[in-house]
Amino acid sequence: MKIKPMEEIRALLQSVADGMGVELVDVEFKQGHNPSLTAYIDTEDGVDLDTCEKYHRAIDEALDALDPTFGEPYTLNVSSPGLDRPLKTQRDFDRCLGEKVEVRLFAPLRGKKYLEGVLAGFDGNNVRLEAEKGEISLELSRIAKICRAIELDD
Repeated sequence: MKIKPMEEIRALLQSVADGMGVELVDVEFKQGHNPSLTAYIDTEDGVDLDTCEKYHRAIDEALDALDPTFGEPYTLNVSSPGLDRPLKTQRDFDRCLGEKVEVRLFAPLRGKKYLEGVLAGFDGNNVRLEAEKGEISLELSRIAKICRAIELDD
């Protein structure tokens, strides 16, 4: 299925999010048997079903006018990014400074593709972690996924 450029779709969804005071975290289009466009949103207080529904209604007509799939059917979803939300933007990294994070690498570093540590810094290209064996600096391009560590209470 042919779709319009994701930058164009994201710009439209971002303008609606800005008008509603909602943060557009990510936009994802999945092709296949049941194509879908998913917008991940967040707010300072978290996301509830009402917020997702309001944003869904607000973007539905705008997307119909944009016609991102050139008339082909798709499912529109609006969701919270979840507890294991990947850190992608400078704002994401700033929010998590000093917190424990989990890092999955594309290729092993010292024999490991999974690391844990406290996020000590991010400069746009490099992530600094305080780990058990000292500070580690990783280029962002080496990281497959980085997110807050989720620790469950007993």
